Order: sequence, then C-alpha cells, then structure tokens
Amino acid sequence: MKKVPFVTKEQVEKIAQTYPTPFHLYDEKGLRRQCEAVNEAFSWNRGFREYFAVKATPNPYLMKIMEDYDFGFDCSSEAELVLSDAVGADGAHIMFSSNETPAREYALAAKLGAIINLDDITHIPFLEGIIGEKFPKTMCCRYNPGGVFTMSNGIMDNPGDSKYGMTKEQLFDAYAQLKAHGVENFGIHAFLASNTVTNEYYPKLAGELFSLAREIHEKLGIHFAFINLSGGVGIAYKPDQTPNDIAVIGEGVRKVYEEILVPAGMGDVAIYTEMGRYIMAPYDGLVTKAIHVKHIYKEYIGVDACAANLMRPAMYGAYHHITVLGKEDAPCDHTYDVVGSLCENNDKFAIDRKLPKIDVGDYLFIHDAGAHGFSMGYNYNGRLWSAELLLQEDGTVKQIRRAETLRDYFATFDQSDFADAIASSIDWENRK
Repeated sequence: MKKVPFVTKEQVEKIAQTYPTPFHLYDEKGLRRQCEAVNEAFSWNRGFREYFAVKATPNPYLMKIMEDYDFGFDCSSEAELVLSDAVGADGAHIMFSSNETPAREYALAAKLGAIINLDDITHIPFLEGIIGEKFPKTMCCRYNPGGVFTMSNGIMDNPGDSKYGMTKEQLFDAYAQLKAHGVENFGIHAFLASNTVTNEYYPKLAGELFSLAREIHEKLGIHFAFINLSGGVGIAYKPDQTPNDIAVIGEGVRKVYEEILVPAGMGDVAIYTEMGRYIMAPYDGLVTKAIHVKHIYKEYIGVDACAANLMRPAMYGAYHHITVLGKEDAPCDHTYDVVGSLCENNDKFAIDRKLPKIDVGDYLFIHDAGAHGFSMGYNYNGRLWSAELLLQEDGTVKQIRRAETLRDYFATFDQSDFADAIASSIDWENRK
C-alpha cells in the first residue's frame, strides 16, 4: 500500500508562512470517514459506542468532531476527565479506565457520573472510602487472563506480565461485592494486545470475553449491560502491511456475539470499543523541515522536529513512514538517518532509510503521528511543544493548539527568585 500524504508541498509551504515548522497537521476529512466506518461496522449492535481513548490525542477540537458520531471518551486521568467534561460529554459518554488511581480522580469520575472501570479488586473498598457504600448503578471491571495471548498468526502479547486487570477468581469476587454495593448493570473490559494488524484480534478477544460474561451471568445472576473490547486494533504503519478492515472485524464480532451471547439470552448486551490509534493515527502528519545535512560515517538529515514532538521511534523503535514533499515520485536512491536536535543518540525518526535526495529546506511529512504522537511529547533539553493544526474539510487550516513559548516553559517559576531574570533572558533579542 503506497502511503500518500493528505497535503501537498504547495499547501505546506503556504501553511508554514503562518505556522512555522514543526507542527502536527490533522486531516478532518479523513477523521470523519474513519468515524463513519467504525459506526457502520458495528451498526448491527443497537448499543454500540466507541469511547475514544483520550490519551491518544487529547485535543478538544478533535473530540468535538467525534461527538458528531456519538463517540464517548475513555479517560485515564483527572486531566482527561476535565477535558471530556469541557467538550460537553455526559457521564454515559465517559469511561474512566485508570490504574493506581488517586482518590481525587475517583471522586471526579463519580461526580461526573462517568462509568468507572475498576482495575483491581482492592479498589472496591478504596472507592467506598471516597463515595460511600452506595455505588453507581453501572460499573465495570477489567480482566487479565494471564499467560500469553495467541492467535493463528502467533503470540500477540503477554498479559501475564501486565500490571492491569484482575484474575478470573478476583473478577467473580469483585462482581459479587459490587452487586452488594447496589450496582445493577455491569460491564467487563480487557486489553490483551496492542497495535494488532489482523482482522482476527477483536473477534478472538470478543469470544473470550463473551464466554466469560456468560459464565459470570449464569453463576452470579448479574446483568451485563456492555462488554468493552477496549483498543488494540492497529494501523499499517509500514507500506508493505495490509491494513485492518473494520467492516470485516465488525462482522467477525457479530458472528461470535450470535454464537455465544444470543443463545444465553444476552442479546441486549452493548459492545463498546476504545480505538484511539485506529481512529486517529492515520490522520495526522508531523511536518518538519530539513535544516542540516551531515556527512560523516553515515549520511544524516537534521530536521527542526525531534523526539519531543514524536517519541515513538526513539522510545519503541517504531516505524513511521516519511514522504519528502514535492519528491513523491523521485527515486529513493539515498540512505539517511533522519534525526532531531536532542542530546540523545536515539533521537532518530528513521535509521538507514531509503529516501529521495533531501536538500536543506525540503519539507518532510512523517506519517501516522495522530495517536500517541503529540500527546507523548516532553520538554527535554527545553525543547518546546509544537502547534497542532487542523486541515478542515473546506481546505482551510485552523490552529487547534498554539505552539508552546519559552514563557510557557518557564511559567512554573513565576513566583521564584529567578522570575525577573528569566523574563529578561527570554527577551534577549531586544536587549542592548
């Protein structure tokens, strides 16, 4: 599959006149298509809802677009709860799935009426100490089956090494305790593999969760309102990968649903998902400019972005495809490491990558940066967060988060003994 940017060199040159590189650029048209496709794939289930994983891309402008498709939001922190509330999501549209959760965050989730997804059985008495004996009518528990998670194409992940979720035995105990606390409608949630590029993952996971929910329903007599398949549906980061087909995935889940839940009298169970990566990753490119070319033992292209703008390659060795804008059809006859400015040797967007000849001033489009891209940014070396821009359906560009400034970076020193000296240094260009 050839990866094609959703912008041209000419568009980027025009955008850069107002918003200097680097910047994250999101594609509204592509995002809307993806939201529609997900809803259509699961339209057979009356209660279906996607709870977008806010941690993937916490931007209210993008979240408001998702609200047009009745998406909810999966939150894992106080800030994400605040953001979901700020965009107008009600409690039914907020799933709070956290771990090692501070009391303050449970209190806010309860106040918002969010669906609380408990990560551990010890959190039941912990929560009782915060909100009292009477719990919300709807609650969820996270399941961890342990061992390794395998499919026909091999080992996908190792839940037994994961810090998340409860054992099966703990799960039964947890639901019994919640029932005693007045909970009437229950959910079950599991996340067993990350970034899977196979249509088998959701149906396989669904089968395991459906069977478990049926067993719990029969033994404890509780009503399951929803089963949350969480995330894990990945994207084709590499051009030679076959992307997931959400329609095939949805149909696979439907078949398992009708095989397991419907005969058990559980045909009213809603299916929830939280596909942050699948929803958002393909519809953002990190746009950066080549500012240096270095010839030593290898050929290096230095760009004005760095791992602080997109840390996945440095942190995970993750592949992100790169297009040199305006040279899409040029031969990839040069081998480069594409690097940023951090004082870390892993600050590389690509290693030994075949690309067209790159000249200083060329714009590079780093694909699939829309999930866990901007949101995992940081300020090492005092590097500043970039702007986030939205390429709207009509072709215009809207700034949806301005670039961080030095004043922002130093703002937490505003009451310190160094505040005046820092302010003076920031204004160094105007000093005599």
